[in-house]
Parts: sequence; structure tokens; C-alpha cells
Amino acid sequence: MGMLETIVVVYLRMLYYPEGFSFPLRLINSKVYGIELLRELATLIMIGSISCLAGKKLYIRLAYFLLTFAVWDIFYYIWLKVLLNWPATILDWDVLFLIPIVWVGPVLAPIICSLVMVIISSFIIFLDQMGISVKFVFHEWVFILIGSTMILYTFIIDYSAIIFNNGLLNQLSTLSTNAEFQQRLMKYMPDHYQWIWFGLGITFIVLAIYLFVRRYLSHKSDSVRNLNKFGL
Repeated sequence: MGMLETIVVVYLRMLYYPEGFSFPLRLINSKVYGIELLRELATLIMIGSISCLAGKKLYIRLAYFLLTFAVWDIFYYIWLKVLLNWPATILDWDVLFLIPIVWVGPVLAPIICSLVMVIISSFIIFLDQMGISVKFVFHEWVFILIGSTMILYTFIIDYSAIIFNNGLLNQLSTLSTNAEFQQRLMKYMPDHYQWIWFGLGITFIVLAIYLFVRRYLSHKSDSVRNLNKFGL
């Protein structure tokens, strides 16, 4: 899946960035943009299908979804490096996603997110295979949601600002053909990433993982002690 995604991007860059990808973004045909949205949606459906086939319980399906998404994203950048020798550094900016609006950020940011997803999903799958029922408690969910919101903010804030500052919020469905938005888009040069907000978001998620892991390890230790009382 990572290679397939990369090959599509290779074609797009040959069409719109023959001299190499860089900001500001080039104007893309609205039909091509719509097709790209469909491709991204199809990718999510593919990953969702894998997770549904791999697990029976909701938590396990979610874990497989995160694991598949993370591995796919990491190998997407590996294949970009192999086929296009891009990015030059992991701090190069990239277009990360298009749904519901354009996400942008340095390549390092989604890679860090993917590594975190690999860790938490692998632990959930490991516990399930050990026959241990997995469930996040309320405060762990709160930390995950706060952290995820902070990270999402860093990815979409730049293009959201263009939309809000120019009064285009009520024209989201027609942005791909909106001349004013396209002109703003073609002048946009990312120069500052919200690393502090990103770091705080990752910290909240890592804290949730730590509390989750500690809780299950504590339960395991309690179970062992209880068995020892009965000489088992």
C-alpha cells in the first residue's frame, strides 16, 4: 500500500512538479483534486477493511487500523525516498492529507505520529493475543483526544487560517474552483511549524499510553500475587 500510494504521487509530481516538489503549491485541476479525495477515501476504506478482517472486537480492530495506517505511512516516505530521492531531509514540508481540508507539515511530524501508533497498537494486539481484555478508561481517552486535537491543529492551522481570514468558511464545498482561495493557496509558503503544540499533543498521548500500560502491568502483577497465595 505504501508503494502504491507513492507511485500515484510520482505521477502527480511528474504532471505538476516536473522540476521537483516544493511550496507554494501549484494549481491542480478541480477534477484531479476531486479524484485525489476519492483516492484518499478509498485508502481509508482499504485500511478499515483490513482491520475488520484482522480483529473481531472494536478495540482490536481500532488497533489494527492504527498499525496498518502507521506502517503504510512510514513506507510511503521510504518509497518516496527510493523512487524520487525525496525528502532531502525529514524536516521538508509535505502535503499530508486532503480530507476535509489540506494538511501540511514537516515529514518528521507524521513519522513521529506513526511510530507512536505502532507502539500503542502493538501493545493492544499483544494483550489481546495473551487473552487479556483491553479497554481504555475515561481519563486515558481524554488525554488521547486532547493530544490528537493538538496534533491535528498543527497540521490544518495554516490552511484553516486562509479560509477563516478570507471569509471562505461557507464555501468549503467549492474551494477547489474558488479563484480567490486558489490565488491565496498559490502564494502560501510554510515557514513555521507549531512544534510546541505538536510536542504537547504527543506528550498527552504518550501519557495516556503510559497510564494504560502501567494499569495493565499492575493488574498482571496482582493476578500473579493472587495465584501465588494459592500455591499456583
